[in-house]
Amino acid sequence: MTTTTTAPAVGAVAPRQHIPVRRPSLLRLTVVELRKLVDTRAGRWLLIIIGLVAAAIVTIQLIYAEDAEQTFVNFFTPSLLPVGVLLPVLGILSITSEWSQRTALTTYALVPRRERVLAAKLIAVVLTSLASVLASLAVAAAGTALASATGGAGTWQIDASLILNAAILQVTSVLMGAAFGLLLLNPPLAIVGYLLLPTIWGVLGELIRPLNGPARWLDTSRTMEPLFSSDTITGEQWGRMAVSLLVWMVLPLVAGLVRTLRREVS
Repeated sequence: MTTTTTAPAVGAVAPRQHIPVRRPSLLRLTVVELRKLVDTRAGRWLLIIIGLVAAAIVTIQLIYAEDAEQTFVNFFTPSLLPVGVLLPVLGILSITSEWSQRTALTTYALVPRRERVLAAKLIAVVLTSLASVLASLAVAAAGTALASATGGAGTWQIDASLILNAAILQVTSVLMGAAFGLLLLNPPLAIVGYLLLPTIWGVLGELIRPLNGPARWLDTSRTMEPLFSSDTITGEQWGRMAVSLLVWMVLPLVAGLVRTLRREVS
């Protein structure tokens, strides 16, 4: 009886073990989305226009406003409205860019869990809206300093609640734009829908008497107005604000998330 021993082949290579790839963190995805906002020509120019608009408003006030009106609050508050109109457009572009630029297949192949990408996009636009408040404060501070040097009032006093209310306004505005972007997934259609639908509803609420009552709860131009009044916001005013945001922000956002998560990428 003989025993045969088989020697291992010379130069045999052991099978390589695959090292698991770590998925990118939410922080990294957010940084990527923030970079996307300035990488595209449309996003970059929109940010430039937002800064120029805020600076132009302060410049006009320095030239034409009465000396007594050249205060920090009066420089800060007027810049919020035009910036608040442009910021949602940035939110729409951020959300719809994957579909308009045909990068959705690449993005969702690298990060298959779409909800993480969408969360990073929403966090990015919220951070951008908060940065816009800081930019408005900086521009207002520059205007106040110039007013003090040129004979204006140059009063620096401001209520902290006004800054908080400004942050609420800008964050909710950009999230409303993002909600329309998620729901429609088309930049022109989402921008037109965001700008026209609430405006048409507000006009109808003014012209048609039976709609005047519901408009007090659903017209965001009315419900958000107390954020910049000198009086304390009442519970009813907060309630109207919440109802209007539920209709124009929360519901489109939820429906848009569902649609985006289920849409086939082609």
